[in-house]
Amino acid sequence: MAYLYNTPEQQQQMLDVIGVESIEQLLTQVPKELQLDRPLDLPAPMTELALEQHVGKLAAKNNVDRVCFLGGGAYDHYIPSVIDELASRGEYYTAYTPYQAEASQGTLQAFFEYQSLICALTGFDVSNASLYEGGTAVSEAAFMAMRVTRRHGKVLISEGVHPEYRHVLETYVRNLETEVVTIPMVNGTTDLAKAKELIDDQTACLIFQQPNFFGCVEDGEELCKIAKEHGALSVVSFDPISLGLMKRPADYGADVAVAEGQSLGVPLQYGGPYLGILACRNDYVRKMPGRLISMTTDRNGKQCYVLGLQTREQHIRRDKATSNICTNQGLLALRATFYLSLMGPEGMREAAELCCQKAHYAADQLTKIDGVDLMFDTPFFKEFTLRVKGGAEKFLKRAAAAGFDLGPELSQFPQAPQSVQDGVLVAVTESRTKEEIDALVAALA
Repeated sequence: MAYLYNTPEQQQQMLDVIGVESIEQLLTQVPKELQLDRPLDLPAPMTELALEQHVGKLAAKNNVDRVCFLGGGAYDHYIPSVIDELASRGEYYTAYTPYQAEASQGTLQAFFEYQSLICALTGFDVSNASLYEGGTAVSEAAFMAMRVTRRHGKVLISEGVHPEYRHVLETYVRNLETEVVTIPMVNGTTDLAKAKELIDDQTACLIFQQPNFFGCVEDGEELCKIAKEHGALSVVSFDPISLGLMKRPADYGADVAVAEGQSLGVPLQYGGPYLGILACRNDYVRKMPGRLISMTTDRNGKQCYVLGLQTREQHIRRDKATSNICTNQGLLALRATFYLSLMGPEGMREAAELCCQKAHYAADQLTKIDGVDLMFDTPFFKEFTLRVKGGAEKFLKRAAAAGFDLGPELSQFPQAPQSVQDGVLVAVTESRTKEEIDALVAALA
């Protein structure tokens, strides 16, 4: 976006309309102790040549030769080069948000395709045109469940859901009557007996993650069954790549599926922005947050696209709004559209198989190191939790010194169970090679 400036004359015209004499007078409402009484401490201006050289030196400090085995919700998956080429085209890059009803037909069609692909991926009838990211998508699904069930007393969430997602949900409901109740884990997965004990007729939904934060595969079918028996909705936060191998959420009985879409062609990029996915059964479409793009015909009988549902409070009466989401991650949803259409069912299956095979090979090799064990004796997909004798800190430092990034350490998540605080996550995607895995094991051994 180009830098917009205004002249002193234009500033004065605006001040005259407001009815103040100066910008300083306009800012008197800001407490004096919060006002900066000196110029900004900025370096002297540089010529274009000097600035390029300076920025080049800063960029040279970046270490780009490290090998990533990091997990915990963001993963180093392969991104086909065509995605960057297409997503950076001007017509996509500058008009990516279907923010108003007059959004271009090309933009609307792109998001219709996105919704169609997410429905194919999850098995559900309907998907919205994306949300912010995986964490808030969990909370949006919980609020959606409250609207569907008309229950606001309780939300059950598994201890296996990402600790930060659980923290976000607790923040969302902090000033409401809703109680967030955590279902504990047993051997790395949700305690089914405890879930049956905690659920009641005031529960709006039961939320779990598949595979969960610790990499373990949950009994999704049983958890959905427990929710259904008590009239609650089942909400699953899924790994999109895992659906190349595992059952789709709709196929094992889930009512709402949400996800962090970063693995679908979105770079790690320092933690965001990412992409929130939400899909559900057609019965709940009018309770869904965000926007829904629809296909129809115009007055000449030609196929066209419209914003079929606009449920944010800026579009409709606030008391009827399903969410205060003001926009969506359109550009990143576009990247996911390119990724899913390029990969297709066979490509998704191949990527998932490679992740699974390489993760299990890595786990087998790492646990041959003295003092390193799998924390849970439970099936996993591409990520697993290690328990390291003597603590994970030295283990991770040793890996880092050899050029490998593992983690995160579970001790950095206060919301994680005490029993896993000495654990460390390791994620292995299709991007990792056998040589890299063997080199990591050699460095740690």
